[in-house]
Parts: sequence; structure tokens; C-alpha cells
Amino acid sequence: MKRELERIEIPYEQGARERAWNVVQAAFADRLPVERTSRRLRPVLALAVVLAVVAAAISPPGRAVIDEIREAVGIERAQPALFSLPSSGRLLVASDAGIWVVQEDGSRRLLGDYREATWSPFGRFVVAARENELAALEPDGDVRWTLARPDVRSPHWTGSEADTRIAYVDRTGVRIVAGDGTEDRLLAAGVRGPIAWRPGAGFVLAYVTARDVRVQDVDSGRVTWRVRRAGGQSPIRALEWSSDGRLLLVLQPYGLRVYEVRGRVAAKDDPSDATQDADAAFRPGVLDAAFIRAQGSQSTVFWLATGTPLFSGTGEFDQVTWSPDGRWLLVSWPTADQWVFVRAAGARRIRAASNISEQFRSRSFPRVEGWCCAT
Repeated sequence: MKRELERIEIPYEQGARERAWNVVQAAFADRLPVERTSRRLRPVLALAVVLAVVAAAISPPGRAVIDEIREAVGIERAQPALFSLPSSGRLLVASDAGIWVVQEDGSRRLLGDYREATWSPFGRFVVAARENELAALEPDGDVRWTLARPDVRSPHWTGSEADTRIAYVDRTGVRIVAGDGTEDRLLAAGVRGPIAWRPGAGFVLAYVTARDVRVQDVDSGRVTWRVRRAGGQSPIRALEWSSDGRLLLVLQPYGLRVYEVRGRVAAKDDPSDATQDADAAFRPGVLDAAFIRAQGSQSTVFWLATGTPLFSGTGEFDQVTWSPDGRWLLVSWPTADQWVFVRAAGARRIRAASNISEQFRSRSFPRVEGWCCAT
């Protein structure tokens, strides 16, 4: 029966082939030359795309070729689900369904319909935000307190065993509240973030204004140093301190800067217009960072200090997150719908988990809000 069916001529099949080939030839003739970053990879990808277009134009079975190409993006031997973490600690994850806590054994708990969250010091609590509410939660989802504010976002928690502060942004600017939900006040009017607490003694916050990046003692109100924004009005995507509080990383799409205290540039990356710096994160306990550079159809994670590549793949990487002990780097790979764990300490190893969006009930790719805490 199969052979008989294969001999049946599909009406207009030959015409469909010819029209598809003409479209491909015209597109190839009109193509714009692009700079090649890999002499071997690009021709293979180009040929695969051409074959996929032709197959899809010819028949429904041809569309399966496109699905196969999509499945080829990512780690081939990835686990079908996140069964466990490769290192100690717990993940905090934001998806369309809300905020999740992921235990080391891979078990997940949905805390509620929040859009952003972060761990408290030592990972005992979670501070979460939704449109008009800031909330402190137990890791099992029990609510400790809530605070109603307009358009709440970017919550960050810091402090010691005895005293903590939460910084967040609402419609009025950057605000500070005590860890028990009291003494809420405005710190910087009109500022929209991003923000980052400096590790160490005291409560020192970095935040972004329209003109500069400022570092301010929130109790005294004194601005200890500031640096003018590089790259004109290019948006600042993220601020992050090294674990010892000596370096501040400022991430923009076309300009990554690392500043020493008082504002001297200690390191930088200035990609061309054809590339972007998508994300960066300091390795715990080390004065070095991993960062993502995207160019065309390729994304690569590099070490900032040396420029050495750590991991590379086809498609989009959008986030890097370190394990608390600094041994593993979690690379978020939306194109492949995978999380890839790259071992950076000791012998190089890679672990990957697929179907991340489905596991967190999300149409958009889930975002890692934090990996806490070292044991």
C-alpha cells in the first residue's frame, strides 16, 4: 500500500516545485552580503534553510523538514525535562503563569500570579511584584505582608540576619521599605531603574537616572559616586555588583562597562553594530563575568576578562545565571526551548533540559530570577 501511494502523482506537484525553486533563486540573487563569523557553519545553515523553504512549498510532508531543523537547534542529548539541578540551591523562575520555586531535585511550586521576584538574604523569603502590589512570601507561597503601590516592579532585597531593606520601583521612582514591610519611602523621584544593591556592610544602592549611574547610601542619602552614561541614550539593561562589592557591571546593548568604586573603568566590551551584548553576570567569589554576545544567527558566552568563549550555539541566548557556588553557569536558550548548564569549574561538562516553557506553563520563555543559596 505504501509503495502504491508513493507512485500516485499529486496534482500540480511539478508546478509547485518550479514555483518554489524560482522563489528561492530570486531570494538568493537579491541577498545582502553579511560578514561571516564561521566559514563552516553558515553555508550548512543556508543550505538547510533553502531546502526547508522548497520542501514546505511543495507539500505538507515537506513542512516536517522545518520541524526537524528546529529540533536540531539545541543540545541533542538534552533531558526531556528538568529532573534536577546540577548544584545545590533553589531557582526562582518567572513565567506567564507566575513565580515558581524550583528545588534541587527538580520539583516545582507555583507561588502565585506575580511577574517579578527575588530572594531575600539567605533565601528564607521571596519578595514578589505584580502590577500594583509588593509582597513578601515564604518559599512555600504563604504571604507575610503586602504593600499596595502603583505599577510596582524590580524588587531587590538585601541585608543581614538582623536588618534588611527592599528596594523597588513604582510610578513615583525608586523606593525603599524595611524587610518587615514598614517605613516605606521615596529615595529617587522619577527614576525607573534598573537598580542593584551593593554587597557588604550598610545599605548602598546603584540606580540609573536619565544622565548617569549613581551609587547612594540609602540611610544617609549621600551619593558616594556617579558615572555618566556611556553610549548616549542607549538603554541600560542591567546593573550587577561583584560578590565582594568592588566592581559594578553596567550592561547596554552596545556597551558593557565594569567600574571600580569611584567610577574608574576596569573592563569593557564594545561590540560592533552587527553584534549585541544580551546579558552578563559576575561569577560568585571571582572578579570576572560571563556575558552573552549575539551576532546574526549565533550566540556565544564569553569570559569578560580574557574574551575566551565558554559556550556557543545557534539562535538566541537571553540570560546567564550562576549557581551559588560558582561552579555552574545556567544559559537560557529560548530558540531551543532549553536550559543549558555549563560547568565552569573543573572538567568541562554540559547538561541540558528541554521543554522549559511547557514545564512552567508559559507561552513566552521563562526567566530565571535568581539561584540561591550556597550550602
